[in-house]
Amino acid sequence: MKTNSINIDTVWPIYQIENECILSHQGALSFAYQVELPEIFTLSEKDFEELHLLWVKSLRGLGAGCVFHKQDWFLRHTFEPQLMDSTSWLSGANDRFFNERPYLHHRCFVYISVKPKRNLRPAYPLKALTKAHLVGEEWRSGNLYRKLSESCTQWSGLLNDSGRVKVTQLTATQMLGTKNKPGIIEQYLFLLSEHDQPLIKDINLKEQLKVGHDRLGICAMSHRDSLPSWCGPRINYDKYTTDKAPYSIGFASPLGMLIPYNHIYNQVIELEDTAQTIKRLESKRLRLQSLSAYSRDNAMSQEATNDYLNEIIGQQRQPVKAHFHVITWSKQDHDFEQQMTALSSAFAQMDATAKAETDGAAAMFWSGIPGNMSSLPHYEWFDTFAEQAVCFLNMESSYKTSNSPVGVRLGDRLSGEPLDVDLSDEPMKRGWITNRNKFILGPSGSGKSFFTNHMVRAYYEQGTHVVLVDVGHSYQGLCELVNGYYFTYDEDHPLEFNPFVVNGKLDTEKKESLKTLLLALWKRDDEPFSRSEYVALSTSLQQYYEYLQSHEEVFPCFNSYYEFLINVYQKRLIDDSIRAKGFDIEAFLYVLRPYYRGGEFDYLLNGRENLDLLDQPLIVFELDNIKDHPILFPIVTLIIMEVFIQKMRKLKGIRKMILIEEAWKAIAKEGMAEYIKYLFKTVRKFYGEAVVVTQEVEDIISSPVVKQAIINNADCKILLDQSKYQNKFHQIQEVLGLTDQEKYQVLSINKSNDPTRKYKEVFISLGGVRSKVYATEVSLEEYFTYTTEESEKMAVAEYARRFGGLKEGISQLVKEKQSQI
Repeated sequence: MKTNSINIDTVWPIYQIENECILSHQGALSFAYQVELPEIFTLSEKDFEELHLLWVKSLRGLGAGCVFHKQDWFLRHTFEPQLMDSTSWLSGANDRFFNERPYLHHRCFVYISVKPKRNLRPAYPLKALTKAHLVGEEWRSGNLYRKLSESCTQWSGLLNDSGRVKVTQLTATQMLGTKNKPGIIEQYLFLLSEHDQPLIKDINLKEQLKVGHDRLGICAMSHRDSLPSWCGPRINYDKYTTDKAPYSIGFASPLGMLIPYNHIYNQVIELEDTAQTIKRLESKRLRLQSLSAYSRDNAMSQEATNDYLNEIIGQQRQPVKAHFHVITWSKQDHDFEQQMTALSSAFAQMDATAKAETDGAAAMFWSGIPGNMSSLPHYEWFDTFAEQAVCFLNMESSYKTSNSPVGVRLGDRLSGEPLDVDLSDEPMKRGWITNRNKFILGPSGSGKSFFTNHMVRAYYEQGTHVVLVDVGHSYQGLCELVNGYYFTYDEDHPLEFNPFVVNGKLDTEKKESLKTLLLALWKRDDEPFSRSEYVALSTSLQQYYEYLQSHEEVFPCFNSYYEFLINVYQKRLIDDSIRAKGFDIEAFLYVLRPYYRGGEFDYLLNGRENLDLLDQPLIVFELDNIKDHPILFPIVTLIIMEVFIQKMRKLKGIRKMILIEEAWKAIAKEGMAEYIKYLFKTVRKFYGEAVVVTQEVEDIISSPVVKQAIINNADCKILLDQSKYQNKFHQIQEVLGLTDQEKYQVLSINKSNDPTRKYKEVFISLGGVRSKVYATEVSLEEYFTYTTEESEKMAVAEYARRFGGLKEGISQLVKEKQSQI
């Protein structure tokens, strides 16, 4: 019985792989590499120009006769969370929310080939018998392999040394695969991902190009008529571009990450011998010149050839032959038509004309096998220069997740793929930042508090001790959920602290913080203190704690300290023959009287509960009701600082974070400026980080403390939607020291969000070295935990009351919301 099927062995182009080198039946040698490209939406106009020059330079080093085949894979994957028993309730909710979220995963491979002058498998075998040798001199001497190896080593070294691209040579196992994992050759031939099991599929190259059940479509740029009239290293991405902020992507990026379907983009460049090309084109020019009188087409062709020759010789261009095509596939005809339409649209964005291949599709697919691109038919190539051909290379990759155990889960801009983003340790190790401090700027309604909640939760769950100062009840839900300490002020339940409680021995740091507190109670911001007053305070504290050791029945607090001053210390001063001059203890006691028993603020420094703040990992101080109080607010903020400094000094090997919301404006007065500077400059040495959050542009422009103490010592800058300030963003840019590219990234926030998803974008800059825009997208459970909408907060509180707790209430509320969808 006669069939149309053939055995693949009879047409298979690969002979063998030896010494990590692919040998084809025609005698072509190829080395294979995996290439890591910069992430999409992160490169500036200058970056694209430098990358373009880098690729051109690397190609020139390969030499004439080399075929450069760049193959970019874009495969749709689905997110699969790693569910663990130790996962918190909110982390588990997020894992379920993102489970099976589709996203596009990118991998890039480069195959560099060289062909011998004589094929190992000649077209006429009998004619080969008349030759003295069956193979050419280049094969017998080994020069072909040696030259290719040297050229590829130089090429990969040049790219790796640039720091922009990482090149790794593929091993024979990675190319051929194993019993349980397909190699790159098998992956291409049967359209498998790197995580699939090896699987052999039928390949139909006749009626319809099919691999297994998948129907393949190919759109190509292989003729001059299909090429754009202009090309360059970059183009503007219209979705993120504004009149004042052009947003750059690679010229060929529309054929890469911006097509949301399975596809492979093959880019092929063959370097020609310049002298031979000039000789060939001169002959063609003379031939056309002699025929130009008979046809206008001949005259125009002669002129074009002449211009091409002038550019080769005059500008020292590298002539090349090039070919580009995209392969896409789908099992469903309806989806296939959508994908082909998307391909045509992507070519149109480059001002190119997509040619849907029919007769030549099989040859293009077959030549795309790693190491076989040199077999692409000659009529599928077009002549150009290396500079123009490199413009059509895909320069960008998908967002990358961090392998660090510390980080915040954010999403990429295109699909919302969950990514782990390390904002602290990995950037420090790579030298992007020199401290872990953060500055967060976001107007009201931009999602600032929501992002900050999300970040704090991540750090808390990873073992960080967090002290948080707020003025808007934005963190009450998170604090209640994790059973943290939540301090807030009202008339019936005023804030109570006790900075006089000492765990262990009184150290210098504790003594200094108490002296700072007492001076703040005693002196006005603009009132100086003398040296004798400072010494007298220091002596009183030292003697007070010595007194406590011999009187164990005395509870350490401000009341007992005040009584010690009256009953003990004051008498010692009187009895002392050399009395401390310049220290008026009566005036000191009079000023501090409101904080003693029976005074107006006697509750403030005499607390007897929540004294173990050192071991509490999450403490929230809600100061909304006292933020404008001239006495309480400065004192409370001092106590908060003292709490954090105690953690900073005593918790060895544990990450510490202090986060100050809008309260920093009151803290950063003249009397506290030095304290802020000290904190931001010192916290790095104790495995800590200070975070300041603000929403007003004028705040960061007008405050010298913010400029000098906070911004200059915060290498991680986080900005949310600044569209309302785009007309005066140059002021923010100057103060924060943002580059033009970072400015364009900030102004692109939320410009083209997916309407089917609920999220807001956030810009993160790490030391000005790495910057990116992410999506902050969370589950409904986490959303209701952080929400500041009054109606939603009331609903959460009601459900928590009805179902016995915040977690239970939110769970029930989410069930009802999801049932309504």
